Amino acid sequence: MSKLLLLAKKFNCFYLKGLATGECKPFIVEGIQVGLIRPDVLQQLLNFPEVFSVTSEYVELNPAFRNYEERTIKVDEVLRKLHSDQKFVTLKGWRNECYEVKRHFSSSSLLQMDRCATCLFGIMNYGVDITGYVKHPTLGICIWFQKRAADKQTWPGYWDNMVGGGLSVGHGILETALKESQEEASVSRELMKNLVSAGSVSFFYESQRGLFPNTVFVFEIELPLDFKPINSDGEVDEFELLPAADAIDRICSSNFKTTSAPVVLDFLIRHGIINIENEKELLRIIELLHVPLQTLYNNDITKKLSLGIKENGESQPVE
Repeated sequence: MSKLLLLAKKFNCFYLKGLATGECKPFIVEGIQVGLIRPDVLQQLLNFPEVFSVTSEYVELNPAFRNYEERTIKVDEVLRKLHSDQKFVTLKGWRNECYEVKRHFSSSSLLQMDRCATCLFGIMNYGVDITGYVKHPTLGICIWFQKRAADKQTWPGYWDNMVGGGLSVGHGILETALKESQEEASVSRELMKNLVSAGSVSFFYESQRGLFPNTVFVFEIELPLDFKPINSDGEVDEFELLPAADAIDRICSSNFKTTSAPVVLDFLIRHGIINIENEKELLRIIELLHVPLQTLYNNDITKKLSLGIKENGESQPVE
């Protein structure tokens, strides 16, 4: 099988097999599905019946919590208890940096949650990623990669794309791109005028830590030949410039951050470096770079109840 198709299946491992198992339960807030909960997480949530109601079909945040602030506080209390009890490895990376919880990107946010905990609930994650490249006179297109610091909370010591970061509460897409580019690679504001928006990629990954339905807003920037990225926040150990052919080998290697591979793969396809002539599985790979996450969570409990549908699917009279 094509190594690039294998890679695409790797970063979509949950999308391709997990959704069909039926082991995960929808996570419902205000009658709206905003996530999926694995059995291991479900067992811990059973200890907090005043916050989470577990039925045969779904897990629901107590509807008595009527607003954004109250829902945030109640969930945060549970997460801090799980963190102190060391129940989940992902909570070791507690950051005091939160993501919004909502069905899809354009929806209103229902609460916020520490970013390290969102994978326990399969919450939609959004981020930005910038591919920095140069047009070398003899080597052609070359791409800058960073090696993540050895003390990073996630993927320590792995190779990664030049710049990337999650969309935290209160920060916009372009704002995050500018912030991360300066912190991670010292790209000047003058150079950032060359930043080009190139759409997005979406994929559904699973690891020991949890479930990651990720949408990444993709940017690219052509850099001068004499530009050298310099890290300023201590989160990068080194940078390396690689010709496009070597970049393919890099993202397929075992020491590359799996959830950053889609952005580089997308770049290589858009620039014609990977094409139908040299990759017979190109169409399948493209599909796996754009899985339909924005319509994936469609379990609307409020609608079911209004239609008089019981949990077992049978109709019942609506008063």
